[in-house]
Amino acid sequence: MTILEEMGKKAKEAARTLAVMGEEKNDALKLIAKALIDNTDAILAANKIDVDNGRANGLTESIIDRLSLSKTRIEGMAQGVLDVAALPDPIGAVLSGSKRPNGLNITKVRVPIGVIGIIFEARPNVTSDAASLCLKSGNAVILRGGKEAINSNKCIADIMRSALEKSVLDKNCIQLIEDTTRQSSVELMGLVDYLDLLIPRGGAGLIKAVVENAKVPVIETGVGNCHVFVDESADIDMAANIIYNAKTSRPSVCNAIETILVHKNIAEKALPVIKARLDEKNVELRGCERTREILGDSVIPAIEADWATEYLDYILAVKVVDNIDEAIAHITKYSSGHSECIVTENYKNANRFKNEVDAAAVYVNASTRFTDGGMFGLGAEIGISTQKIHARGPMGLNELTSMKFIIEGDGQIR
Repeated sequence: MTILEEMGKKAKEAARTLAVMGEEKNDALKLIAKALIDNTDAILAANKIDVDNGRANGLTESIIDRLSLSKTRIEGMAQGVLDVAALPDPIGAVLSGSKRPNGLNITKVRVPIGVIGIIFEARPNVTSDAASLCLKSGNAVILRGGKEAINSNKCIADIMRSALEKSVLDKNCIQLIEDTTRQSSVELMGLVDYLDLLIPRGGAGLIKAVVENAKVPVIETGVGNCHVFVDESADIDMAANIIYNAKTSRPSVCNAIETILVHKNIAEKALPVIKARLDEKNVELRGCERTREILGDSVIPAIEADWATEYLDYILAVKVVDNIDEAIAHITKYSSGHSECIVTENYKNANRFKNEVDAAAVYVNASTRFTDGGMFGLGAEIGISTQKIHARGPMGLNELTSMKFIIEGDGQIR
């Protein structure tokens, strides 16, 4: 057997025992949270190696931000694990039940999916986030992070596995693939005998590669070509604040916006106000001709590719549109189906936008940065699903479960 097949076998065995655990899962999560805090210095030392390597290899500051850990971020990771422990256990929850005319009692209950693989890029916090969510939902997890964060990931995974050894759970509920070559990624995508589900978390390239090549079921997450449409009735200051927050609070995340669409009737007043806010963070604007006529040559001429690009950086595409129909048509063509926003005081237009825009999260007068399991009151999340089957939007504990039917009778035959 290959190393990954061995890991798959161990994960499958661990998943069988984990599936019937209850409070023991919470006890294990509390041990993990404590271990992360107790080993902060070790995590920071490992992370420094990754950050130094990243800068030496020319990673952008946006990626460096995703890669970097601090004492505060580690405390946040630990608190995230405790937050998961505090959530209701989804396993065993009764979804529905009925008694058939023949006397059969039929109950539908939540059960774990089994073994989940997570492929992710330069975000070491995903190591603990994904592991804790999978563990609480009764699933064993095989993690495969990118080479940029390998030292951080190894350190965090080792800490979590050591914590599990102090619990009644099998430490193989959590495993990390330490080989960051393309071969390990390809093999994980084909681990059909052991893997029940694969979830990619990262950029468009990673997700596209997984969707096209995986032989196991996949849930797409994360690609966020998100828009804000400033309607002609919009409060301009509100629009500027929403756009500033949605672009600059953390441009490297999937719920940050990449394009703004501005109604022609408000563009001359709104665009200078919006640009003034964005200038505070030196956001580069790439605009259509009408945008450049209003804002001048400081705006780079937009090309077709700009409308389809997830920049994950301080770059924003800007287009002036004739009406809400053009705005919705543009979003329909270029959106990744993640999060879309309209800023408007027009009730009819707000309803049109809500009903006609096809995305996992549709906003009226609020920043797209709220697309997050915690912000939605769902607890932590494994990612934001942009597909429509099984899960859509923030994927919390319930989305990491399947279901089964329990049928109880007293001798019925068909």
